[in-house]
Amino acid sequence: MTTTPDPLVIALPKGRILKECMPLIRAAGIEPEAAFDDPDSRQLTFATNHPHIRIIRVRSFDVATFVAFGAAQLGVCGNDVLMEFEYPELYAPLDLGIGRCRLSVAELAQGADRGSLTHGDPSQWSHVRIATKYPEVTRQHFAARGVQAECVKLNGAMELAPTLGLCSRIVDLVSTGSTLKANGLVEVETIAEVSSRLIVNRAALKVRPAELNGWIDTFRTVIEKGTGK
Repeated sequence: MTTTPDPLVIALPKGRILKECMPLIRAAGIEPEAAFDDPDSRQLTFATNHPHIRIIRVRSFDVATFVAFGAAQLGVCGNDVLMEFEYPELYAPLDLGIGRCRLSVAELAQGADRGSLTHGDPSQWSHVRIATKYPEVTRQHFAARGVQAECVKLNGAMELAPTLGLCSRIVDLVSTGSTLKANGLVEVETIAEVSSRLIVNRAALKVRPAELNGWIDTFRTVIEKGTGK
């Protein structure tokens, strides 16, 4: 009697990172069904050339949650998200070398703040109000230097916050800096360098070590050979 393998779910992030990670996924021998590449498809879960492997496509911030809670066993996630949530259930064995950017503090390029903060010199700040979708990372970063960070949680359009007076500064991902420049902002400090990681659910790894370690090794080989680039 043939035993059907337990389903393996891989969580991938929507957007720019998806385009960068798919060459790695395909180089590892995983090919999603045709609907995956259909821009008009509203599907969120996809079959693959492996009968027991499915891919789900979710928001980048949600990849870590799906894997941490065991709804997916593998995923691709930026270390910015891992830093924000600090899920103990996650293991991140590989830096995939994609999605490179930085998590930075930015402020208006012209003029001083309305409050008592020292413009452009993070070492002189004592209290900051910051718009960000990374409140935990932001608080921890500034608390380490004795600065109180009041975080305003936003999920997008971060660059508008200083211009409209919502706050003095933002913490957000920066790649080329062109979006900041277009909105009259400049970087004043880098919190962390960011790239995408292969993440694994720790409980699944204990239960299915041969299978999951096999995929970790496969992706490691892909990265070392550069076949996903």
